[in-house]
Amino acid sequence: MRGKRDLAEIFGYAADDTSRTARTLWNLGACPFTNCKCIKHNHDQSIIYGTCSVRSSGSEIIICPNRLYANDYETIRCVARDAFGGHLPFYRFSDFVKNRKTIGKCVVALGQNSGKEIKLGQSLSMDWVLAKIENGSLKKYVGIEVQSIDITGNYRDAWHGYKNLPKRPGADIPASAHGLNWANVHKRLIPQLIRKGLMYSKSDYVDKGLYFIIPEIVFQKFEALLGQLPSITQCSKETISVHTYALGSPVKRGQQRKLRLVRNIRFLLQDMSTRFVTGPNLPAGDDLDYAVKTALGVI
Repeated sequence: MRGKRDLAEIFGYAADDTSRTARTLWNLGACPFTNCKCIKHNHDQSIIYGTCSVRSSGSEIIICPNRLYANDYETIRCVARDAFGGHLPFYRFSDFVKNRKTIGKCVVALGQNSGKEIKLGQSLSMDWVLAKIENGSLKKYVGIEVQSIDITGNYRDAWHGYKNLPKRPGADIPASAHGLNWANVHKRLIPQLIRKGLMYSKSDYVDKGLYFIIPEIVFQKFEALLGQLPSITQCSKETISVHTYALGSPVKRGQQRKLRLVRNIRFLLQDMSTRFVTGPNLPAGDDLDYAVKTALGVI
């Protein structure tokens, strides 16, 4: 029986999928969602791990943001429909350039493997920008932030067990030793989201704020820290729209699981900023006093 920690998907397929379809991607070291080289590798890039999602304590958790680009970037297309309506053609940058002479109105995606990411200064990079174009002119745009969750520890032994499975059918797979870096939610993810949301809110071309694509289970950690934010229905440049996803039902070998849209919610950027600073789960001053005294042994 497998332990509480395991690998769920490698190179887009079940970890124990030994079909030719799945193993071809192992050999190529390629991501089936971006159709490019996989970004999950060791420090010197001598091993490409290709791990998309893991199991921890009964839950399946997406650990690679590229997993959220399944079905030809459907999550990004979903944002385009929400922000600009479903009547406008959607183009990745290369297709936009190819058809530029015949295009009237459309939405163009700038981001990973589509033109380039928009960068501001040395440290601020926008994951995606969806631009509404009319007759060669920019009319509006929205930003999209895409996040999964980082891991701690390693899953090396489990990964090698699955890698060698075709040679050793039925072999016992070692338990994975990964952890999940939930501390990153309040250390990096929430501050980054607030900062980028503020940037978009200052643009004259933005009227629907920032969109956020994230696994449902990771966004639940946001809510554990911030509490449930008051939801609204109308977009403005001061809103954050969140689309949460989870893996769909298991499938047969040689097939990929679909992504399932779980929630589509909106709230004000100001509400998120305020909750982050004064959130309901912020420890009290007495808790800090006690922790300091305990560390000094002077209780």
